[in-house]
Amino acid sequence: MRLRRNFLLGKGETLTEPIVHVQGYGDKKPPYKFAEAKRYLVSGVKQTALLIDQLPEAACPNDESVAVITVHPEYLAKSSYPGELLKAIGLRAVGSRATFITPRKWTKAGDPEPSLAAELFVAGKRQQFRDLALSIRKWDETTAGAGDLIKLESFRTIPPANRIKAIRPDVSMPLLEIVLHAGEYLMAQFVLNGFRDYLRSLEIEVDLEKRIDAGELTFLPVRVPQEKIIDVAQFSFLRVAREMPSLRQLRPASNMQVGQHERFQCSLPKRAPLDSTIRVAVFDGGVPDIPLLKSWVNRYDVDGVGAAVAEYEQHGLAVTSALLFGPLEKGQTAPTPYCIVDHYRVIDKETAKDPQTELYPVLKRIVSVLEKKHYDFVNLSIGPNDPVDDDDVHPWTSKLDPLLSSGKTLMTVAVGNSGDADAESRLNRVQPPSDCVNAMGIGACDKEGDKWARAKYSSMGPSRSPGEMKPDGVTLGGTEDAPFWVLANDKPGFAFPVTGTSVASPYALRAGVGVRAHLGDVLSPLAVRALLVHCCERDGRQCAEVGWGRICTDLETLITCVSGTASVLYQGELKPRKYLRAAIPVPAQGFTGMVKITATVCIASETDPQTPMFYTRSGLDIVFRRNKTDIPEGKNTAKTSQFFRPYSNPQEVLLRKDRHMWETTQKVSKRLVGKTLVEPVFDIHYNPRTAGRDAHEPKPVPYALIVTVDAPRMPNLYDHILTKYRHQLEPMVPKIQIPFVLRP
Repeated sequence: MRLRRNFLLGKGETLTEPIVHVQGYGDKKPPYKFAEAKRYLVSGVKQTALLIDQLPEAACPNDESVAVITVHPEYLAKSSYPGELLKAIGLRAVGSRATFITPRKWTKAGDPEPSLAAELFVAGKRQQFRDLALSIRKWDETTAGAGDLIKLESFRTIPPANRIKAIRPDVSMPLLEIVLHAGEYLMAQFVLNGFRDYLRSLEIEVDLEKRIDAGELTFLPVRVPQEKIIDVAQFSFLRVAREMPSLRQLRPASNMQVGQHERFQCSLPKRAPLDSTIRVAVFDGGVPDIPLLKSWVNRYDVDGVGAAVAEYEQHGLAVTSALLFGPLEKGQTAPTPYCIVDHYRVIDKETAKDPQTELYPVLKRIVSVLEKKHYDFVNLSIGPNDPVDDDDVHPWTSKLDPLLSSGKTLMTVAVGNSGDADAESRLNRVQPPSDCVNAMGIGACDKEGDKWARAKYSSMGPSRSPGEMKPDGVTLGGTEDAPFWVLANDKPGFAFPVTGTSVASPYALRAGVGVRAHLGDVLSPLAVRALLVHCCERDGRQCAEVGWGRICTDLETLITCVSGTASVLYQGELKPRKYLRAAIPVPAQGFTGMVKITATVCIASETDPQTPMFYTRSGLDIVFRRNKTDIPEGKNTAKTSQFFRPYSNPQEVLLRKDRHMWETTQKVSKRLVGKTLVEPVFDIHYNPRTAGRDAHEPKPVPYALIVTVDAPRMPNLYDHILTKYRHQLEPMVPKIQIPFVLRP
């Protein structure tokens, strides 16, 4: 007799309600008194004005320049943003970045220690800096904007040499990636024209048409003689100059010894895809014209792409094969694909000749498609061969994150194969654009059974914060001893052995597409992402190696609940600055014994690449209450219990340090005494910001929350919950029958 399956419960949003919540932490005690703050800043402002005046006139377009204000570590919250000061002195913020400083004083006990702080880039006329240097001495506490002085640690310029990063000294004319504070939202065309004119004065040519605008930044490729790099860095709106990274070496390209693994003939299915309405795209090296694949693959060459390269087509075929079939197995017919894949060839012969120069054109081809067509699922197994940078967001990440901020597209991105590079210099870190906060960065593990581990080549985390948990997860990428088998390019109908995160990423996406194919569009792509993270198994392994853990690729495990558990999916929108209360289901008779609650929440967020420290515009402050009716006398809210964060009233710096608040994905498990869970709830507060300050007219954000209640002493928990909430929750029964696996 076939056992009944308990499917994931949907419509959890029927258990939610908006609430009014009053919260206040009171006035902050400042580390400095006004007089001492002013006294210290006066010399910095004077020195800044002098140094700006010494810059070449051509380096200051429109007679403007940029300085840096360092904000004290205790004033990182958006409510502490020194906006009144900037308004009063006529300067505008054009970006920011994180830094570590030891403040002169702080309000905590003990001597100040190195702490996370923010550097704000501020721009204005050189005359405004001169005027400030003359007037600040006369300020008192009643002067407009003077109240913000106590929030500041320093006021200075950045020396040109400090704007230069990672340029090989043995290259006479390196191709540089120049980052300017002059993006599309700043609308500062005078900065671009001024930079072009300034470089011409140095006898250096720049083609502004090759630029990439992202947020309030502009990225430009420029070839600069080694001896003139320091002169280029004097340009006042230049944020950083670094050597342009190249496109990653395309792996998988089997580097195994001939004869190490004998190829085998594949047996492919003859059925159409399970759901041809799901829109899935792959951007890669192309797919050869193989008749066997015509039922499942549409081949496209993006406008402007040149001649194909056989090696790149093998890479593209490997990626597409992993997405369609997963790892091929000898003697077994490959599973029927879940969907049709649109494969876009975005790399060509020119990319092979100069992967450095072609890095921007490849990105522009990808963006040109995604701006015109909507896809439910996308995979990228290509990107820059460059470890993620804490100070600056790469243009690939900057351009792709906004395209995913609606939550209507799930993109998986290979994290790269640099995991065995030098760890001390952090060259083994995940590579862009796998650091996108609105995408899943996928690493590789060595096997699917027990005793698995990160594949040694798989790039490691953490990434920049927000977005610190990278990779998001790992799936099978193969090893030289046990490779991942894909379709061969040079011998149609046969399997080809490969390894790499390039196949792990589409294999992870295949699991998500499978969920969508069986359950239908009742799950948003954001909900699919939350489900993949929710079902990850880490088993004590380090986050830096595997992220949330190994992604489950078994469909039945993803969408069913085992004995003694019940999983509920909540999805919808969160309104800015509002609170949403999500009830956790409790059986009518209450819980027996110990209960483990696992909760995963995902949002999609707009981003600000010019402010890496404040990169995400949306943050969630989530409070857990064991009993929403347990309100102490004199209070207006029920008692809280630790869950998503270990602090009851954390400082902003601690929230960042512990990967909370401004992260787009959060997941926590807690064991609790069942009888204490009377009417448990999560109160979710959506906190908007823009570039580290309060947001003007913020938008709602999509969310997906999955809660699993695990009560081992209650084997019929699922039935009890379904009975109690029969008019609200509904089992998400597949529209396509999934294979039955008898589990012990």
